Amino acid sequence: MSTTGERFERAVSIMERLRAPGGCPWDREQTFDSIKPYTLEETYEVLEAIDNRDWPELAGELGDLLLQVLFYAEMAKEQSSFSIDDVLDRLSTKLINRHPHVFGDVKADTSAEVKRNWEAIKMEERKKRQAEGGEGDTAPANVEKRSILAGVSSAMPSLLEAYKLSSRAAQAGFDWPNVEGLFDKLHEETGELREQLKEFPAPGPRPQGRGMAGSGRTAVPEDLQSRLEDEVGDLFFVLVNIARYLSLDPESALRKTNRKFKRRFQWMEDRLHETGRSADQAPMDELESLWQQAKAQERDAERKQTAEKPA
Repeated sequence: MSTTGERFERAVSIMERLRAPGGCPWDREQTFDSIKPYTLEETYEVLEAIDNRDWPELAGELGDLLLQVLFYAEMAKEQSSFSIDDVLDRLSTKLINRHPHVFGDVKADTSAEVKRNWEAIKMEERKKRQAEGGEGDTAPANVEKRSILAGVSSAMPSLLEAYKLSSRAAQAGFDWPNVEGLFDKLHEETGELREQLKEFPAPGPRPQGRGMAGSGRTAVPEDLQSRLEDEVGDLFFVLVNIARYLSLDPESALRKTNRKFKRRFQWMEDRLHETGRSADQAPMDELESLWQQAKAQERDAERKQTAEKPA
């Protein structure tokens, strides 16, 4: 039976063969930029498999994600930048350096102590990279290199970027003293949005209506539109901070709500299809009634599932 190392080397050699002369034309044509969308797609498919608790599917999706790593490493080797060996060496070194309580003589008996050590080590690593010019090189001299926010990529999803930015700021002590302060901030930002809405053209914001696809939308001055966008962005940022404060992943929380909405709405559609209608053919009061039924049906299913669990 093959060892883990042998299996890994086989995967690396297959990737090399695909990129070699006489290999796969599609694989040979790919570049770092052309592969980026697939990396993002595969990452989300990994998350979906985890959310679905589909472990056989997760094994396959993790393989697809690993393929992205092998692809990038092979292309980097071809241009003499680095190889998969460098990737593995840096990973192993990082794991050892960031776990001195396991591989060294630092004491950390709780996960909280581990996290504190981890953040302190990462901060020292960032300072070292900044001193060596390895982080923030594209920023104006002596501006980005001094920032604790250096290294937070603006290419990541906005919710995650907000989480990372606020977490870095919190490490420097820039944080709310308690969760009530966050709720006060949420109330403040909601008030600011409502204040801007006073300038919204009459009769004010309204649902766009069924099947209108944007037609008939109230014309909003560009300056007001920009200010409304700013205020809504501020609201999102506060909500992300509430999630961070509660040690919740905002991306996962929103994804869970999206799935819940989709599940309930499709249940409503199924009930309407039984009467030969679609959602846009039902009055709003019927849709609201069906929505409440969908919620009640889910709660009943959850209670039943909880009752059936072994003690």
